[in-house]
Amino acid sequence: MSNQEAVKKIAIIISKNTLEDVYAGLVMANGAVMDGIETIMFFTFFGLDAITKKTMNDLKVGSPESFMAKMPPMDAPMPENITDFVTDKMKEQFESMDFPPVDEFMEMISAGGGKIYACKLAADMFHLTKEDFCDEVNGIISVGEMYEMAGGAQMVFI
Repeated sequence: MSNQEAVKKIAIIISKNTLEDVYAGLVMANGAVMDGIETIMFFTFFGLDAITKKTMNDLKVGSPESFMAKMPPMDAPMPENITDFVTDKMKEQFESMDFPPVDEFMEMISAGGGKIYACKLAADMFHLTKEDFCDEVNGIISVGEMYEMAGGAQMVFI
């Protein structure tokens, strides 16, 4: 890299549960793991939906209007539930590009050495335990513990 040191460690904090935000974090984490960068993912507040077994593969688009603005015009009338329609279209697009679903992305990141954590405060707030999360979650930790683990990391907040 020109005049900059390459990133050696990254901490990606995901606080949102929208399909586009979660995928942004997963793509970044997977890319980092594939490049040999030490990777920590920390899921907090609504981001916990991305690691919760019951919800991780049912995330919805958060901004359907933004997605629709990028699509070619439709000949058919707009569907009644635009969020579900756009979510289905976005998932179709991911599938056509060979993007794995959220649970498989977690498996890939974990298998590549990435560490995945749930925020203790948020887990307690939503009454979630380790059993509620996918198997790839390494633990439920406090913000302080995350900062300690992330020492020297490039921080990305989504």
